[in-house]
Amino acid sequence: MTLIECIPNFSEGRRPEVVDEITRAVAGVADVSLLDVQSDATHNRSVVTFVGHEGPIAEAAYRAIRTAAELIDLNEHEGAHPRFGATDVCPFVPLRAEEMAACIETAGRLAQRVASELAIPVFLYEDAARVPEHRNLAVIRGKGFEEMREVIGSEPAKTPDEGEARVHATAGAVAIGARFPLIAFNVNLDTDDLALAQRIAVEIREKDGGLRCVKAIGLRLDDGAAQVSMNLTDYRVTSPADVVAAIAARAADAGVSIRESEVVGLLPQDVLVRLAHSELHATAFTRDQVLEARVLDTLL
Repeated sequence: MTLIECIPNFSEGRRPEVVDEITRAVAGVADVSLLDVQSDATHNRSVVTFVGHEGPIAEAAYRAIRTAAELIDLNEHEGAHPRFGATDVCPFVPLRAEEMAACIETAGRLAQRVASELAIPVFLYEDAARVPEHRNLAVIRGKGFEEMREVIGSEPAKTPDEGEARVHATAGAVAIGARFPLIAFNVNLDTDDLALAQRIAVEIREKDGGLRCVKAIGLRLDDGAAQVSMNLTDYRVTSPADVVAAIAARAADAGVSIRESEVVGLLPQDVLVRLAHSELHATAFTRDQVLEARVLDTLL
């Protein structure tokens, strides 16, 4: 059996009672451990993290998707983060890189069940993609639910892998995938200049010639601050420290500083070891020097 992490993102960050129902659905599955729940009102989005072996984790993910479909109506949803589903994405992540195949198989089985039992069309993305057009989640999602209602099935990138080419009336569609650990990372600027955040996002993201493995958009938070919101799809290529430095330099050119940064969800331990190497110049530092890691190695 393979221990797998699942990190679904739900299009609800303002009604804690809805998020509670979703997390109860996950926690109610035996042999699944709920690790973390984070909600953001500006993005109107929640990220839930849990772990389990193939069968139990697929069941927990299914129950969470079903609960979200019952409680979230995208016709009434507004938020800063792009979305096309009540459960927008549901990635499976291997805790060991060599176990990606188990994540791909789990994603495929869940996709079939969601499409057949919930009538929600499913796109398989990243390593679970069946067609090249579905590897990049941003290409699938496009401009979100409202656009997907009109274009679903019109081209390969917009044609679901499971289910009919028709969005669910309230729950939209869902992207289910398998991928390398991703870091959701935001940098908040000490300014309300949204245009600056948007310009920096364009300059640092890979698709516009910026840093490799970086996806970024500029947003305004509820308190008025401008934010560069990012997904770092491979921290081994571009680390959180790399993007902080790139944003800080561009902000400084405009006379602005960074107010704070935030990690959404959980970080792989390897990220922190690598940051110790680069930021502390502790080049000989290893995982074996992390107290909790050694304790877990002894217990497991």
